[in-house]
Amino acid sequence: MIKVLFICHGNICRSPMAEFIFKDLIKKKGVEDKFYVASCATSTEEIWGDVGNPVYPPARDELKKHGISCEGKRAVQLKKRDYGEYDYLIAMDSNNIRNMNRILGGDPDGKVSKLMDYTDRPGDVADPWYSDRFDVAYRDIYDGCCGLIAHLNGEK
Repeated sequence: MIKVLFICHGNICRSPMAEFIFKDLIKKKGVEDKFYVASCATSTEEIWGDVGNPVYPPARDELKKHGISCEGKRAVQLKKRDYGEYDYLIAMDSNNIRNMNRILGGDPDGKVSKLMDYTDRPGDVADPWYSDRFDVAYRDIYDGCCGLIAHLNGEK
């Protein structure tokens, strides 16, 4: 089983969008039983005690436009132990990478990457929290997830 963890700052926009887009894609390909997929945050800003905030409504609405549900998802924080539990730890931007390295203590096995690195336009997924462009974030994340699947299938 391939274990994939998508990571952003708060785990209410980009990383849950990536989690549920990826789950939708692998389900449509009939390979969901070959994967374990989750998402988390590098910060605790969206987590209060043991309970995290749900997916931000505009992100949830953008997923819904594409027939994807994220019902029940709540923000959780990245833990150092996640490095040993996942095969791929995929960040949305360079700031996430910096914070991941701080939390994880580095990346000795080369498991950390950015989602857009799996596309023909590497870089950061712009944060829709600031731009309010959840449609653009969806497009980038969708493309990144398709590229990641191609990579995992040895197609790229």
